[in-house]
Amino acid sequence: MPVEDEEVSKAAQKGFEKRGIKFKLGAKVTKVSKDSKGVKVDLEVNGKAESLEAEVCISAVGITANTDGIGLEALGVKLDRGHIKTDSHCQTNVKGLYAIGDCAGAPWLAHKASHEGIHAAEHIAGYKTPNVHSPIAGCTYAQPQVASVGVTEQGAKAEGREVKIGRFPFKVNGKAIAAGETDGFVKVIFDAKTGALIGAHMIGADVTEMIQGYVTAITMEATEEDIHGIVYPHPTMSEAMHEAALDAYGRVIHI
Repeated sequence: MPVEDEEVSKAAQKGFEKRGIKFKLGAKVTKVSKDSKGVKVDLEVNGKAESLEAEVCISAVGITANTDGIGLEALGVKLDRGHIKTDSHCQTNVKGLYAIGDCAGAPWLAHKASHEGIHAAEHIAGYKTPNVHSPIAGCTYAQPQVASVGVTEQGAKAEGREVKIGRFPFKVNGKAIAAGETDGFVKVIFDAKTGALIGAHMIGADVTEMIQGYVTAITMEATEEDIHGIVYPHPTMSEAMHEAALDAYGRVIHI
C-alpha cells in the first residue's frame, strides 16, 4: 500500500497475514502462464527464481486513462500522461469543456468523481461553487479496513515540515473491546508551528466510516485546540480519534 502511511501499511500487512495472505515483496514477475488447472506465475525474488500456482491471477497495477482516439487532440485539449488537465472547476483549457473522474487524474476514487460531476454541473449552470479540490479521503475496504486523508508522516518529513504525531490503539477503546474489534489504531499528524491538522490515518474495523470526521477538520483548517475541545460520544470507536489528537500534545487520557 505505497500511498498509505508506512506505519499503517505495515500494520495492514500483519493483519492480512493473520488471514492467511502471503506476501512476496520486491518480487519481479517474469512470466504468467495458464492451463486447465489455473495459472502459474514465475517470479524473480532477490535474484532467485520462484513460482506460484493459483486458480486466478489478478493484475492491480494502477489506472490508465481511456482518452485515446476520442477527438481530444482535434479540440486542442491539454493532457498530462493521458489524463485530461482541468482547473479548480473541472474545466479543461477549452472553455465549456469539462472532465471529471478517473480520466481527469488522481485520486481515482468514486466519491471524488461524483463530487466533481456535481461541481462541474453547478459551475456550468452558473452557480457560485467552492474550489473542487478539497481534501479527499482514501478508503481500502478490506479486513482490516484502512482510511486516510492528508499527508503521511514520511511525506511531511520529506517536505521539511515540523510535525507533532499522535497515536491511539483500539485495544484500549471501550467500544472496540466490547465489539471484539481491538486490532488497529488511529494516527494523526499536526503542523508543529500552526497546530493545524494536516494528516490522519486509521486501520481497523469500520474506520472508513470514521475518516470523514478528519476530512471535515482538515477542510475547515481545524487545529489541535479545536479537536481537543470536541465532545465525542461514549462509547464509540470514534473516541480514539480524540485520544490520538490528545496524544500528539502529551494529553492522552486512557493509556
